[in-house]
Amino acid sequence: METAPDLRRRQSDAYLRDCPSREILDLVANRWTALVVGALVEGPLRFCQLRRRVEGISQKVLTQNLRALERDGMVRRAVYPTTPPSVEYSLTELGEGVGRHLVALRGWVEAHLPQMHAARAAYDARAGQVEPEE
Repeated sequence: METAPDLRRRQSDAYLRDCPSREILDLVANRWTALVVGALVEGPLRFCQLRRRVEGISQKVLTQNLRALERDGMVRRAVYPTTPPSVEYSLTELGEGVGRHLVALRGWVEAHLPQMHAARAAYDARAGQVEPEE
């Protein structure tokens, strides 16, 4: 008979240390992954187009993120027999699903950025006035 903790582990509960969903959350919650998926929501892109769209990402990090997303079934990689071969990346149905959430999150962040900057400035001002704890 399964105990309650065994049953909880079998179900997806990211708050549990051994939950396999944490690995996917690590991927999806990654800054670069969110930006790459967000860019691909707009439509298929070649590697160099993706790199230009997501400013600041290195070739190595973009490659790592695309491979991880492809491995987890969120990105489709299509190679076309041209000279030189061209590669295009697009979202799968699974990737489109998470992409909608990431685009919504990005929109929320952009809409609330002034409030967050004001909160940071107020915090920093208060922190500068507080004496260090002993």
